[in-house]
Amino acid sequence: MSRALITGITGQDGAYLAKLLLDKGYKVYGLIARRSTSTTWRLEYLNIVNDVELIDGDLTDISSLINAIRISKPTEVYNLAAQSFVGTSWEQPITTTQVTGLGVLNMLEAIRNIDPTIKFYQASTSEMFGLIQEEKQTENTKFYPRSPYGVAKLFGHWITINYRESYNMFTCSGILFNHESPIRGIEFVTRKVTDAVARIKLGKQDQLKLGNIDAKRDWGFAGDYVEAMWLMLQQEEADDYVIATGKTTTVRDMCRIAFNYVGLNYEDYVVIDPKYYRPAEVDILLGDPSKARGKLNWEPRTSLEELIEMMVEADLVRNRKHA
Repeated sequence: MSRALITGITGQDGAYLAKLLLDKGYKVYGLIARRSTSTTWRLEYLNIVNDVELIDGDLTDISSLINAIRISKPTEVYNLAAQSFVGTSWEQPITTTQVTGLGVLNMLEAIRNIDPTIKFYQASTSEMFGLIQEEKQTENTKFYPRSPYGVAKLFGHWITINYRESYNMFTCSGILFNHESPIRGIEFVTRKVTDAVARIKLGKQDQLKLGNIDAKRDWGFAGDYVEAMWLMLQQEEADDYVIATGKTTTVRDMCRIAFNYVGLNYEDYVVIDPKYYRPAEVDILLGDPSKARGKLNWEPRTSLEELIEMMVEADLVRNRKHA
């Protein structure tokens, strides 16, 4: 039986990946940072909380990573844990760097010292492209990160490549563009929008405050994207892949889709608030997933309209429950 250790298992991607691997017959372990309140709601939402084995640990503590690897004896490690909110990275740049950057090195060192045959997946990000150098971003596009988060992720990306080339380890990076779902954190713009739409429709809220609604993003469904992570570790050779839809949409258009779904006009409710502008804005991200399509035989299956409608519907259900 294949065995997987997922860091960040209580996050959006970790939960969807755990479900995918369980469905494939894996024994799934998850590294979980100790918190005073429960963080397993996403695993509960997907009805898998009792099917995974959770191990206390922290990416900033290499001894806990060594312990987790010894307990789980994984054939594959998926490193999805990070301080992953871009906005927070300006307020907490050191914590972001320690967890999102150096945490990757800690995990790689733990693997190298215990069992260097373990296959490793690193969650890289389109935020590494930042101030874009090409209209469509590929695996060969130059990086220009525009946030402490993007800079930390770039270190994680390059150290993953370095360990592949230095120690002949099977280490891959997935450069994932924005991917969303009904279990996306409320602090992310898509979920902020869909939750607000549900609350406005139900009379619980009267406006939605946003920053730069003309920023463009390449949005896909997290449930589709975790399949690409798994596929990368099933290849003969380790490599890095852009995972994206190849289509870009403004925050404004995303709002239009969400409000349209409940029969409302977004212009009546969206308010621009300068406090939501970032110190250095990324205006547009657009991925080219040709390599993933050709080598992994991977395609996104969920359209943006389907994704946003799925998220609004889930937020309507949640908000009705808490009426």
